Order: sequence, then structure tokens, then C-alpha cells
Amino acid sequence: MGYLASALSPEARTAALEDMASDELDVLVIGGGVVGTGSALDAATRGLRVGLVEMNDWASGTSSRSSKLLHGGLRYLEMLDFGLVREALRERGLILNELAPYLSRPVPFLYPLTHRVWERAYVGAGVLLYDTMGLERGASRGLPRHRHISHRKAMRIAPGLRGDALVGAVQYHDGQIDDARHTMLLARTAVAHGALAASRVRAIGFLREGERVTGARLHDLETDQSFEVRAAQVINATGVWTDETQRMVGERGAFNVRASKGIHLLVPRDRIRSESGLILRTETSVLFVIPWGRHWIVGTTDTDWGLDREHPVATAKDVDYLLGQVNSVLERPLTHDDIEGVYAGLRPLLSGESASTSQLSREHAVAHAAPGLVVVAGGKYTTYRVMAEDAVDAVVHGLRRRVAPCITTRTPIVGSIGYEASRNRRHHIARSSGLHVARIEHLLARYGSLYAEVLALLEADPSLAEPLAGAEDHLRAEVVYAAASEGALHLEDVLERRTHISIESGDGGRRVAPHVAELMAQVLGWDRARRDRELARFLAAADGELEARRQPDDERAERVRLAAADIAETA
Repeated sequence: MGYLASALSPEARTAALEDMASDELDVLVIGGGVVGTGSALDAATRGLRVGLVEMNDWASGTSSRSSKLLHGGLRYLEMLDFGLVREALRERGLILNELAPYLSRPVPFLYPLTHRVWERAYVGAGVLLYDTMGLERGASRGLPRHRHISHRKAMRIAPGLRGDALVGAVQYHDGQIDDARHTMLLARTAVAHGALAASRVRAIGFLREGERVTGARLHDLETDQSFEVRAAQVINATGVWTDETQRMVGERGAFNVRASKGIHLLVPRDRIRSESGLILRTETSVLFVIPWGRHWIVGTTDTDWGLDREHPVATAKDVDYLLGQVNSVLERPLTHDDIEGVYAGLRPLLSGESASTSQLSREHAVAHAAPGLVVVAGGKYTTYRVMAEDAVDAVVHGLRRRVAPCITTRTPIVGSIGYEASRNRRHHIARSSGLHVARIEHLLARYGSLYAEVLALLEADPSLAEPLAGAEDHLRAEVVYAAASEGALHLEDVLERRTHISIESGDGGRRVAPHVAELMAQVLGWDRARRDRELARFLAAADGELEARRQPDDERAERVRLAAADIAETA
């Protein structure tokens, strides 16, 4: 696979938009989350001429704000949703072992038990079923089987738990993934297979010939230019924006999508003494404490959201809820001062199944909303590939011609081929590059075998081998690479999604932001005024999110965040 041909460079973006507008596509995919990018990859690898557009940055919505888990969903077993769990576990295995091995990894979870007899039998039976389903088709390859643990053993694994908070535990394994990077790399992989892709391009209307949808009117937000793209089929993969996109057709949607807000907290690893992640039962759902580099991710909430979908925000009530839940089992309670990052996201749930969002099924739906228009919605991150396959199957049906079948079960993301060999050679790579082996391991975990492209930047400019001031875990070269090859067009693209500095640094990325802006300016040709605008926009948005977290409810938090967004846009 030609990795260089997959680069999401500024030049490639311009060429892709020109190519989209010049000749009819087989399929235009609207939405650059994991389902949209996955659909573009599926269609491109079947030999179709594909265009992919996203109104913001790749994964800027739900797909960068998940719990970062690849899991079947233990709680869906209680809902007797065995089909969904089995499907998700199969996909978990594919991602871990075949499709994205360098971005994903197994992670252990401890399930504390609070009752001595019946709960161990009940939970044990559920986790045994979970493991057994995962063994189908080798889906649990590389993941240890669950085990029952005594109180004493559980306290050795997680000494930060209160001794009276459990009588024993069950430990099992699930998967973890860097969701934002994975989604962006799906777009890169689609491009490597011939797709045309561009972010910061908004769909503002659909083209029609009678009842049939024949393409879309698009607006390039970077150049303020509008144009038309014709396509035999269009896929609406806009997640929580599905209903809004659907209204542009002027037809009643085949189904409705309901938004559920989930927030997550990041706290330093030393604040919770444990060698394992935790999963805790709550009154309405479950709570995860997930190891994430130097941090724990604590989440999530599950509340209905009917406000602005572009700027979901965490409130003081949300934060207090999560702290209260996790502190109920911790020997040393967490405080607001322990929180280094907070992020909020919206889950797209199919409406009409239950009055409570926490009870809505995560199954997806695909429908021909109008001739020439396929809508895909619902689902969960782990099952993105199945959703994409179903959406493209519907497209193929609409094309009414013979098209190759789906091959994405054996199409890894760029950087996967050669990754294991590169990891085995990491000490040699470290010696030849002059970098510490820990740096090479960091690059391999983010770029896979594409690490060589990052190291190539150091040969042209040795200063890029220096740590990024204010975020020393990253090299300066990673910022340059994000702007040159990973489609990062704005400061927040790098700080929020190509890296996770904005939620991991403790100061929201404020100290490192000027350095990142300077590096991006050199790649993207920003003058001083543009660089200063980017910095002012980022800082205004960061301040707005922090102030929103101090508000008691969604309505007041949203007003604060939108006011900050207005300031950012005029900066």
C-alpha cells in the first residue's frame, strides 16, 4: 500500500475537491466520523469512485469523545441483546488483531462485588457468557479469560479501593483504542485506496432530479466557496446531525436520532492506586475507570441532550455526579483539584425504543431515505465497520450494477502493515535515530509503521526532534506531521484530536498552544495575523469550556460555551 499517497495534505485536499466537482462520483459520503470514514473505505475498496466530506475536523464530533473502549457491552447482556454483544465482540477482535493493532490494546477491568453469594454467581455467569461469545471466530485472541478474585487479591490489585466497598471481584479484559486518531487514519486509508476526502466542507443542500437525490451542494469553509458534487448515491453518516441533514431533503426521515450526552473526567494515574481498570454498577448504568497513558478516564454520564449539538458541555452537576460515583468506592476521594481534563460528547441513539437514553439500544439502522440517499445511524464505535458495510450494501443495491463484495474485514488501516516488525526493531531504530527507545515506542503506538515518515522530518530539520514545550511527551515533529499529512487545518485539530494535549496537560493546552501555532504556521503558510487569530480562538474556546463546567445545568453551561464560541469566531 502506498502510504505517501494516503497523506491528508493541504494540497491533496484542494485536488480532492477539484476532482469531486469535475466528474460524477459513484458515492458521496457526508460525515467524517468513524462510520462515515469507514463507509468511504468500504466503498473505495470495492472499486467505487468515492468522495468523503466532513463539516468540521475528522472525528470532531462523537468519534473523538467516546470512552476509548472496544467492547461488546456487558450491560447489553442484561437487556438480552445477545446479537449486538456477539457482533461487537467479533469486531473488537478484528480491530485488536487485524485492522488497527498499533492503536488498540487489551485492558483489564475489575468488577467489585458487594454481595457474597448470588452476585458472584450472577456476574460470573454474565462474564463467562461474554468470554464465550468472544471466543467465536477467534475474536478474543490475545485477551486473557476472566477470573474470580478474593477480597484480599482484589485489594492487592487495586489498593486504592475502600476495603468495605467490596467482598471480592471478577476481572475480565476488553479493548481500548485512540478513537480520534483511528477515525482520521480510516480517512487516510480510504484515500490510499482511491477515495477523495476533504474536511471543513459543509453539505448545504441536496441536488435533485425529480424525487431522486443526485448529489449535494457543498460549501468549503476554508475558502468560502460553494460548489456542486454529483453522485449516483449519497450516504448520510452524520451521527447526531442525522435529522438536520435529513431535513435538507425535504422528506420525512426513515427514523429519528436522539442525542445522549456523556462526559468523561481525566485524573492523574497516581490519584487512584490500581493495576487494573474498574467497572462499577450505578443506579442507571455502569461507570468505568479506564487506564489511559498517564491518566485515568472516569466516565460516563448518560443524559438526554436537546441543545446545540456542535458544542455539548459538561456542567458542575455532571462532574459532581461522576466524582460521587467513583468516590463511593475509593479510599482517597477525588476532588475537583484532581481533575486535569474533561470532555463531553453526544451519542447518536435511535429514538422511540425507550423513554430513557440509558435504556436505548445501540443497534444501528440503514435505510433509503429517498431514491439515491442512504441514511445510516445509531450503533456504537466498536461496530463502525458493520455499519459501514451495511450502508455500502444499500448503496450497491441502489447502483443496480455488479460491485465487488465488502473486504474491510481484511483491510487494515495505514501504518499496520510492518508495524510488528518495526516494534521488534525499536531498539535498532532508537540507536539509528538518536532518540530514546521510549520515544520510538511512543511513535509506534501513534503512527505504526508510518513512524518513518515522522522521523524523516528530523533529517530535514533536527530541531523537530526536540520535545514540544508544554507537552514534553510529544516531539515538535508530530505537530508538523499533523499539519502536513494528517489533515490538521486548525490549532484545535492538533491539540484536541491528533494529540490529546487539551485534555491531558492540566492547563487545557494553553501553555503549549503558541508553540503549536508557530509550527503549524510554517506548514500551512499562516501569516502572523492568522496565527494570532488561531491562538485567540483556541484560548477563547478553552476558557468557555472551563467556565461552562462551573455552571449548574445544561442551559446555563450552553449559554456560556456559545458566548465563548462567538468570541472565538470574531477573534
